[in-house]
Order: sequence, then structure tokens, then C-alpha cells
Amino acid sequence: MASLHQAIHRKPLLVVGTFLAVMMTSVLGVVAWKASVARHASLIRAQEDLGNLARSLARHATNTLKAPDVAMTGLADLLKYQSPLPVRFNAHLVATTRSLPQIREIGVLNADGNWRYSSLEHLPDHNNSDRAYFAHHRDNPGTKMLVSGPIISRITGQPSIILSKRISTPTGDFAGVVVAAIGCDYFSNFYSSFGVGAQGGISLLSTDGTMFARWPVVESGRKIADTSLFQKRLIESARGSYKITSPFDGLTKFIAYELDPEYAAVVTVARSENEVLANWRTDLISDAVVAALLVAVIVAMAALLRSQFSFRTGLERSLREREARLRLLADNIADIVIVMDRKGYLRYVSPSVLTVLGMTENDFLGRSCLDVVHEDDRHKVVAASLELKHAIASSSVRFRTRRGDGAMAWLEAHFKLAEQSFGGELEIVGTLRDITKQKRLEDELSSANLKLAQLATTDGLTRLANRRSFDAFLREAYAQHAILSVLLIDIDDFKGFNDALGHQAGDGCLQRIAEVIGSATAKTGGLSARYGGEEFAVILPGVNEERAVKVADAIRMLVARLHIHHPRSPRKYVTISVGVAEKSDATTDELALTRDADIALYHAKEQGRDCSVASSSLVSSGLEMPSLAPSLADLEGAR
Repeated sequence: MASLHQAIHRKPLLVVGTFLAVMMTSVLGVVAWKASVARHASLIRAQEDLGNLARSLARHATNTLKAPDVAMTGLADLLKYQSPLPVRFNAHLVATTRSLPQIREIGVLNADGNWRYSSLEHLPDHNNSDRAYFAHHRDNPGTKMLVSGPIISRITGQPSIILSKRISTPTGDFAGVVVAAIGCDYFSNFYSSFGVGAQGGISLLSTDGTMFARWPVVESGRKIADTSLFQKRLIESARGSYKITSPFDGLTKFIAYELDPEYAAVVTVARSENEVLANWRTDLISDAVVAALLVAVIVAMAALLRSQFSFRTGLERSLREREARLRLLADNIADIVIVMDRKGYLRYVSPSVLTVLGMTENDFLGRSCLDVVHEDDRHKVVAASLELKHAIASSSVRFRTRRGDGAMAWLEAHFKLAEQSFGGELEIVGTLRDITKQKRLEDELSSANLKLAQLATTDGLTRLANRRSFDAFLREAYAQHAILSVLLIDIDDFKGFNDALGHQAGDGCLQRIAEVIGSATAKTGGLSARYGGEEFAVILPGVNEERAVKVADAIRMLVARLHIHHPRSPRKYVTISVGVAEKSDATTDELALTRDADIALYHAKEQGRDCSVASSSLVSSGLEMPSLAPSLADLEGAR
């Protein structure tokens, strides 16, 4: 027991130690990972920037050489066929140098190497036949511009890049050279405007490794053909980037290069690794400071956690005891206890759901309460939830749900807003009680009451509405409908039928005829009723007299088609007579409407039975019903 207590006491310390180790490892790991990723990103970004700059500077070199190439081609073509005056042609050369700022001077050498034309104020008097470019054009018939140098100009004494192009005679013989000079400082000054760091550099070289120009400036004409750039890289690709040890200062640098194949010029851009990673080192120091602060916070949190564990241990013990009591209550209560959020999602369901519905808590947790409610009852549950507007409010509702075995069950729910909720969010507490048996008894009682109500309004023999229902329906229909017709129907010589065949046959006759009459108002909004004895009545709301007569004739013919044998009838089968009356401006009330139909029925009897008579036909024929017709009591006696 003592060892168990010690283990429990040591467990919080183990948790705190593990937390401290994991958090510190995580912080240091994140810092190291971020430093590695940032260093790699800095190097990649630097190489991309160097590559883009090398590509731009290579394009600049091409454009710088392209314009003089075009101009010198025009000069060579002109001198191939013409020999312009020196004064005019020299002026043209001066204009050319002014339009091409990269060109310091331009001139023409004859086949012996002497100056023939020049953009300079005075024509040079020295011979250039010893220059390598002169010998190249003399010995090669090609017309391509040659870029060579750098050489020290005999005119200015400055290192220059020489552009030269052969002049041929019309027969193809060597006639001289067009030569132009670009000062090496033209490119050096241009390159100085790009920020490649104090230890970086930009160079313009020939493909044999000769340095045309560089920034920062170094000795012109220096050769670096023995470096990997000319031994390997240019052979493999016309552009690229890599890491080298600089041949100029011995520093580790990242270099990007681009070859201009048209003029055989190579541009290189280099930055020292130290300068490339300068910003990364600054960020790394900042990250290290932040990491140190985080470690300090983590240590403080670990100390706080350790002090809180003892308090939490006692609190957990108290909560476990309280939870045990609550679970004992929840497990043994007959009702289901649920807790929902305001959106209706179930957060708690008591274990009693297994006893009540044969399902587990997991079948409900996380689901919307409407998911377990029968779809026809969901609107009632929603309406009940809307009543919960404040803490003291409660609501009740009954709804159907499915048990675990698929059977339908009725539940009665009582909902209330919780006075105390977790996380500050209002929750709804509900109790669900199984009222399936109670609902069944209520339904049986309702069914019995319905049957009693039906018996009170239905004729027991014919199953049609009785006289009381007829009077109530007619009263309401008369008040609601401007167009309304009433049919009164009487079985012809029914007394003779009963005397001949007996009352049992008479009841059967009444039932068969009632079935035909009832079908006339099925699904129409009208009413068929037994008016009394062998008399029936039909109420047709919204139907005028003309259509009502057609209904009467249809009923009369359907009854005739029954061919119910009547031994004392002239026709030997049962027939009916029908009186039809329509509500009109002259009709004072529903009793007057019934009286008009009854008078029309009397005239149908007078006309030989088995016919339908409309009340309006009596008026149109000149028969004044109030004066000619006997009283209702007399009519009843006459039948």
C-alpha cells in the first residue's frame, strides 16, 4: 500500500519532467529546423538572384556589341565598292561614335595596316598590321565581327576591347579592316552600379578565359582559363551556378555565369558565402533569443504544473466520488437524461437509454436530437426548443422514435436550460420518459370516443350521415356558399315493398340505395344523409341547379340499374324520385331551401315517380309553389 502511494506521488513529477523534456526538445528542434530551412532558402534565393543578374548582364553585353556590329557591317559593305572622300567619311565616323556611346573611337585600316579613315580629330600615323586581329582578318575571308583584347591602345594608352570586321574587294581580296575600340572601364563602371557586396564581383570574359573587364577592377587581360568554369562548366552548359573558391581573393563564393554564343563572351556574377548568409545569421541570433525566452517560459510552466498537481490530485479524487454518485443515480433512474448544446447536438445520454430503448449512449452522442425523432414530429420538438428563452423557462413535447429493434416508441420530453454550463455555452437538459403504453391507452380511448361521436352523427342502418348531421352541415354550407343545391330523394312505393317482402328486405334495399347515394358525394365536399324513413338528402356546395339535376338523374339511373325486385311496382323493380332546389335570392334560409326541394319532390311523385324535378321548373311553368303546394305535413301524409 505504501509503495502504491509513492508511485502515485511520483507520477506527477514524471509527467512534469516528461513535459519539460518534450517541450525543450520541440523548441530546440523547431529552431534548428527553421535555421536549416532558412539557410537553404537563402542559398537558393541567392543563386536565383545571381543567375537572373548574370542573364541580364549577358543580354547587356550582347546589346552593347550588337549595335557596333551592325554599324561596322554597313561601313564594310560601303567600302567594298566605294572610296569616299576622307573629309566626308571621317565626319560619318564621328557621327557614328556619337550615336554609340560605348564606342570610344572607330577607324579603317587599309590592306597594309595604315590608317585610312578615323573618327579622331587627327588621323593616327602608326601601323597596326602587327595586331592579332589584323592578321586574323587578313588570313580569314569571314565577315563575322571579331571581339578581341583587351589591349593597350596606341592612341589613348588605355586598355580597350577591340571590335574588328574584314573589308573585302568585289573580287573577295583583303582590302583592310574596320576597327572600333570600347574602353574596358565602360563595362567596369556599368557593373559598379550593381550591389553584389564588398566581397562580390562581376566579370566579362572571352571564352578562352581572358578577362575583358571586372568590378572591382583587376588587371585587364588576366587569364583564368584553368578554373572549373572553362575546364568543365561551359562545356556542359551555357549557363549555370555553383560554389567556388575565388581565384581573385581565395574566398568561398557562389557564382552564376551566362555565355553569349554570338560574340563568345561570358558574364560571371559572384557573391561571397559570408555575405549571402549575413541576414540568415542575424535571423538565427533573433531565433536563438526567442528560443531562450521560450525555454525560460517552459521551465516556469513546469514549476507551475508541479505546484498544481497536488491540488489537482485532491480535486480529482473529489470529482471521482461525485461522478460515482451521479452515475449511480443515472444508471438506476427510470427516465433517460440527456444534455444538448443550443444547436441540438447530444453531449450526454444516461445509461438508462439501454433499458428504455435498447440502445447505447454511443448510438446518440454527437448526433442532432432531430436525427432520432420521427420526421413527422420534428416540428414539435423545434417549437418546444424555441420556448427556452431564459433560465427559468421549460417546455414539454411528445414525439415518436425508433427502438433498437426497430419498433416505434413514444417519449415524453421535458426540457430546461441549464443554470450552469461547461465552457460558458448554454446547454439544454432534458428528461425522456417512455409513454408508449400510456399513448396506446390514450389512442384506444380516443378511438372509442371517435366511434361514439360517429354513432351520434351517423345513421346506424345506412352508414350515411343522420338527420342531425344533415341539419348542421346544411346550416354551415348555406352560410358559407353563394351557390348551393339540395336533393331530396324518396324510394317509390316503399311501403308496398315492405308489405310484400318484409322489413328485412326493406333494410337491405335501403342499404344498397344508400351506398349509391353516398358515392355521389364521395371526395366532393358534399354530404349524403338519411333524411328519415325511406327518404335521403344530398347537399352539394358550389353546384348549381342544372348540374344538381344531372347528379339526381345519375343517382336515379344507378338505382334503377340495381334491379332490386319490387313485386308491387308497375316497373317490377325499385325506383326513386328526386326533388332539386338551388339557393337563390328568394331563398330566405336553409329551411326554405329544404322546403323548395321537398315541394319539387312532391311534384316528381305527382308526375309518375322515377323522375327528377327542379324547383325552378315549377316557377317557370307558372306553378306558384306556396299557393299550389300542400303543407309539408300534408305531403308527408300523402306519401
